[in-house]
Amino acid sequence: MHPRLSALAALRLTDPDDKVAATRATAAQAATVSIALEPLRTPGDDDGVPGRPERPLRVAATAVQKRSPFTPEGRAALIHSICHIEFNAINLALDAVWRYDGMPEAYYRDWLRVADEEAQHFTLLHTHLQAMGWRYGDFPGHDGLWNMCEKTKDDVLARMALVPRTLEARGLDATPLIQSKLKRVNTPDALRAVEILDIILRDEVGHVAIGNHWYRWLCERAGLDAEANYPALVARYDAPRHKPPFNLEARGRAGFSPAELRALTDSRPE
Repeated sequence: MHPRLSALAALRLTDPDDKVAATRATAAQAATVSIALEPLRTPGDDDGVPGRPERPLRVAATAVQKRSPFTPEGRAALIHSICHIEFNAINLALDAVWRYDGMPEAYYRDWLRVADEEAQHFTLLHTHLQAMGWRYGDFPGHDGLWNMCEKTKDDVLARMALVPRTLEARGLDATPLIQSKLKRVNTPDALRAVEILDIILRDEVGHVAIGNHWYRWLCERAGLDAEANYPALVARYDAPRHKPPFNLEARGRAGFSPAELRALTDSRPE
């Protein structure tokens, strides 16, 4: 099967373990074959996209209950929320592979690698959550990541601008803050979570960098100034605005320009 169609098949799977296994198999297969560039999209082929389990219950982001990481259940809820993000991240990476015809082979390989790493992240977190006595689906989750995927489904340039380099980049900012709280908890499960988040943060820098690269490539192909075009996309698609504090070091490694980093700094409230 064409690797992009294998990505679609994995995207449609509802069972998390099956999705992880299929995603990893697709990435491994694609590493050994060329990815033909003929158009693959057909009418109605987005039926069943994305495949998701019945649980967790999906609620608005404002309806997700806040719990203290200083209680066992609160830490489980925190790990679950990150696990849910990673599950959605598998879907969005697979969707980026399958959905958009007309991109270079390197684009599809990049997003297959991202999907594979997101599957690894989900497995690490879910294994840890189970060791704490819980499972994925035991707490509610919101659909912020996938909602933006829906909004940008017809525009790969907007997708690259507003998912990896906007929503996923917020994870670069948030992760050190989460790790700081978990270090203060200082229990074995909290410290193990810190170790897992180290792996995720390392990989997510690369994922945001991939989004930055292809956003700029697409802007260049369209004759657009990438930095000037970005605020217009944020407004057109009603994307979340950047909020401090910012992990400027990680964002710099992820490919944000000095001018973009200065703009973030200038946007901080006095």
